[in-house]
Amino acid sequence: MKTIGNHNYYVYILTNKTKTVLYTGVTNNLKDRLYFHNNPEPFSKAFTKKYRCFYLIYHELFFDVETAIKREKEIKGWSRKKKEYLISHFNVEWEFLNETI
Repeated sequence: MKTIGNHNYYVYILTNKTKTVLYTGVTNNLKDRLYFHNNPEPFSKAFTKKYRCFYLIYHELFFDVETAIKREKEIKGWSRKKKEYLISHFNVEWEFLNETI
């Protein structure tokens, strides 16, 4: 059963400092998720920790979790070039957006 009301879900893309790695994820709380990416568990083997993907460069807002998950999977299946095109149209300079959330 679906809950009634407004819910926020975000599909987001993180990168590393040199912008050579891209990570796509989905969350219902972008600010908290960014915190956990930046402060991983000490012995975590997470992709974002291994490749130091802590910098937000793209995000989309959805109100339905199924739609958000579908979009995340869609973007994950894209080529690097297609992801770069998406990011560049949202964030022309590929600025780190962590502080704007």
